[in-house]
Amino acid sequence: METEIHARLSTLGHPQRLAIFRLLMRRFPDRVPAGELAEVLGLKPSTLSAYLSALMQAGLVSQERAGTSLRYAVAMTEVRRTFEYLMLDCCRGRPDLCAPFSLPSTTGLQTMLQPRYEVLFICTGNSARSIFAESILRTEAGDRFSVHSAGTKPNSELNPFAVEILEQKGHDVSLLRSKTVAEFQGPDAPKFDFVFTVCDRAANEECPAWPGQPVSAHWGMPDPVKVEGTHAQKSLAFQQAYGALLNRIKVFTALPFASLDRISLQKAVDDIGSASTAAPA
Repeated sequence: METEIHARLSTLGHPQRLAIFRLLMRRFPDRVPAGELAEVLGLKPSTLSAYLSALMQAGLVSQERAGTSLRYAVAMTEVRRTFEYLMLDCCRGRPDLCAPFSLPSTTGLQTMLQPRYEVLFICTGNSARSIFAESILRTEAGDRFSVHSAGTKPNSELNPFAVEILEQKGHDVSLLRSKTVAEFQGPDAPKFDFVFTVCDRAANEECPAWPGQPVSAHWGMPDPVKVEGTHAQKSLAFQQAYGALLNRIKVFTALPFASLDRISLQKAVDDIGSASTAAPA
C-alpha cells in the first residue's frame, strides 16, 4: 500500500487532475461521459484523456464503455482504502489526533435538541426537480424532516408544469418559491443533516462546504424542462420525474437512521441515487 499511496498523492497533486477527481466524487455513483467532463472543466479532449489515464493508473478512477461513449467514476473502494490507510498510518491509532477529522462511528444526526433531520435538495434552477423533492418529503414524512430546496442559479419563478403536477398530487404549493443556496449560508442557516443534488449541472458545480459534514449524495435524473413536444408529452416528463423522486424518497424515509453508522448511511443514500429513475408517478 505504501507504493500506491505515493502514486495516488502524486497524481492528486496536480490541480487539474484533482479537479477531475473532485467532480467525479460529487457525481458518485454516476458514471460521467468524457465529453461532459471536458466541457465542465474546460479541458481539451487530449488533455483530459491524459489526466484520466493517470488517475486510472493510480487506481482512483475506473472506466466503462457505454456504446461509443467512455464513462468515468471514482473507484470508491480504493479511494476509501487510501483515506483509511492515511488516517491509520499517520495517526498511529491515536484518537486524540484522528477523532476531529475522521467520520463519526454513528450518525450523530439526531439529538435531544434537534428532533427533526434538516434536509436540503439542490438543483440549478430550483424550479422543478428540487421543488418536487422538497414537496414530496414534506408530505411523506414532514414530522421527521425539516425540508428545504435551493438552486445554484435559481429561476425567477417555478415551472408551471411542476406546479400543476404538485397541485394534482394534493401538495400545498402556496409557500413554494425559487431560492438560491446563498439563503442557506451564514450563522442563522439550518445545520443540515442531508444534502442531495438532483440534477447533474448542480452536482458539477462547486457548492458550499456545509458545516457539520452532512451526509450528501447525488440523485441526478433527466430534466423534464428540456422535453419538447405537446402539452401531454411535457406533462408526462414531469410526471415521470415526480414518480422517480417519490420512489427514492419513500426508500429514504424507510431507512433505519438510528441503527446505521455514518458509512452505512452514506452507502444507503448512494444506492438510492443509483437506482433506476424510470419509475411511473
